[in-house]
Amino acid sequence: MQEKYMRRAIELAKNGIGKVNPNPLVGAVIVKDGQIISEGYHAKYGDLHAERNAFRNLKCAEDAKGAEMYVTLEPCCHFGKQPPCTQAIIEHGIRKVYVGSNDPNALVAGKGIEQLRQAGIEVETEVLKDECDALNPVFFHYITTQTPYVVMKYAMTLDGKIATRTGHSKWISGEASRGRVQQTRNALKGIMVGIGTVLNDDPMLTCRIDGGRNPIRIICDSKLRIPLSSQVVTTAKEVATIVATIEPHVEYTRFWNEQKAALEEQGVEVVVVKEVNDRLDLKDLMRQLGERKIDGILLEGGSTLNYAALQAGIVNRIEAYIAPKLFGGAGLYTPVGGEGVEYATEGIECRLLTADKIEEDILLTYDVLNKTDAE
Repeated sequence: MQEKYMRRAIELAKNGIGKVNPNPLVGAVIVKDGQIISEGYHAKYGDLHAERNAFRNLKCAEDAKGAEMYVTLEPCCHFGKQPPCTQAIIEHGIRKVYVGSNDPNALVAGKGIEQLRQAGIEVETEVLKDECDALNPVFFHYITTQTPYVVMKYAMTLDGKIATRTGHSKWISGEASRGRVQQTRNALKGIMVGIGTVLNDDPMLTCRIDGGRNPIRIICDSKLRIPLSSQVVTTAKEVATIVATIEPHVEYTRFWNEQKAALEEQGVEVVVVKEVNDRLDLKDLMRQLGERKIDGILLEGGSTLNYAALQAGIVNRIEAYIAPKLFGGAGLYTPVGGEGVEYATEGIECRLLTADKIEEDILLTYDVLNKTDAE
């Protein structure tokens, strides 16, 4: 029965996808005499947490006395935008709390559980822990590193190509797969591409789900050559857009300053990051984006940016859509470019999480084991 109620809490938590960042997804269920008497979830950033929503949804506040609560994440015990949930649990007379994930936030980190126990409330932890943890990889990463969780996504053919010999890439994957990508755009706060993608495809990079949220668009452009007529620039006042660049060489200073001013006039935020070999320092970019409360990014880059991101160690997850097609052609575009490694032992290792069939396509999802993780 414990798993049944926690699974319900997990499903409730998913209702907050795309609405609560950079907060975690959380669901809560109140059970008494073997019956669910109330439930809630964190619905919007800054609004009530799941536990308080569950209490608010009770027919009568007195009903919570002696009941049990199932919550996917350890209840908070500090004052933030909302008062501590532990306080509400204690005040409502909950007898026992079942917790899925521990909260790594330094302001919580076990203190919420301890506070409940000190109040005489029984607490059982790690109920469906893996499933609860799977709700919040973005939050867990962001709250401990203050940098975005990066999901690299690409679609390729069975022979590993992301475009034809003419550079044509629409559409490799099927309609259902593209719909799945829109869900990911809605879930993550940012979307990042390189300048090559803008020059070649002139994309909008928006979310096309009804009622969905447009991600903040991030363009990596070391020379600040993004066209002022591109769609991401002309719509920057409607959809938040960041262009990341580096300080110009002396001979380009005048153009760079004029271009920066023109972009800002159209509503684009120009972010200057550190330089590494005349390219963007992606780690510094992640730090600056984290300061802007961008907790998760969908990387839809081409092979050059994908390689740079992997080399910088900023990629946490890979979503590879594989379509039942063959393009052939030696030297055609592949998902990851760059110089490549010299020895097989130097390859970046990944761990398979799931393999899903999406109509005729296959979606492989991997966690990236950066060298520090692998060791």
